Amino acid sequence: MATQPTEADAEERSDVERRNADVCNVVGAVEAVGTKWKLVVLNDLRDGEKRFNELKRSTGASSYTLSRVLDDLEGTGFVDNRKELESPVASYYTLTEKGG
Repeated sequence: MATQPTEADAEERSDVERRNADVCNVVGAVEAVGTKWKLVVLNDLRDGEKRFNELKRSTGASSYTLSRVLDDLEGTGFVDNRKELESPVASYYTLTEKGG
């Protein structure tokens, strides 16, 4: 059953839009070639290391999209993935020198 968006959801979306406002022009241009999310994630990681769910909240990307983008960025050497295997298992993402 679908639920109505809460005020907190609307505020979170507004915050995501504000955080990504400085890349809107670039995102618009690159969106035509299908790499909008890569730029959004790279921009977001400029703030420093983040866990997967932190990136999901701050970028507004779906889990599926974010996972694919992070795998691609890691494969091309723009992002490092550090895993902590202690409970709870966590993945931390940072920009590499190439990604920065």
